Formats: sequence, structure tokens, C-alpha cells
Amino acid sequence: MNKKTLVIGASPNPERYANKAARLLARHGHSTVLFGIKKGDIDGKVIENTFPEHIDELHSVTLYLNPANQQAFEDKIIALRPKRIIFNPGTENPAFEQKAQAAGIATEEACTLVLLNTGQY
Repeated sequence: MNKKTLVIGASPNPERYANKAARLLARHGHSTVLFGIKKGDIDGKVIENTFPEHIDELHSVTLYLNPANQQAFEDKIIALRPKRIIFNPGTENPAFEQKAQAAGIATEEACTLVLLNTGQY
């Protein structure tokens, strides 16, 4: 099942975890929307530098921004109404998690790469 995923913090640098996650999501058959501050692409898919206002059938948001950098995007992420937000290691943010849960969005402190590689995504 395709779980359309917004990757926040996407980077054209193949050493970055957001890049690895975007490539692994695609290999597992999930469509992605890539958002980051660095211009470029991941395997030909453009990294958007403007935060999307709407994404049809968005399932998950996977975060690769530290809590201080998340703050500017919290309300925008909630407005997209994803089914869940994945807080990857280093992005844990209890205040944002509570805010998302209050809006009816599931949250998960997990590693997207591990979830994909263990069939739990």
C-alpha cells in the first residue's frame, strides 16, 4: 500500500538520513514529497524549497529537523492533516507531539529507515 510521505529536511547529500529515507521510501513503493532548504534532487525527484500548502492523500510526515527548526512548520504540518508524524532520532519534540495528537494526528518516535527495513512502515 502506497503511503504518500512528506520528507521534511530533505537534502541532496546522499550521506544525510533524510536522503536515505527518501530513496528507501521510493524503493518500497511509497510516493514522496520532498521539502528542504538545499536546492537539488534525490534520484531525479526535486526537493521543494517552498513548504507545500496541500498534499492530496498524505499519509505520513517524516521529520529530519531538530525541534528548534520544527517550530516554524508545526502549524503548517498540522494543516496538511497527515495520518501520522514520525519523529526520527534527534527530532523528538514532546510539545509538538502533544499539539499534533490534540489535532487527531498520530505521532511516532521511530526511525523511518528501521520501520521500512523491518516491514513496520
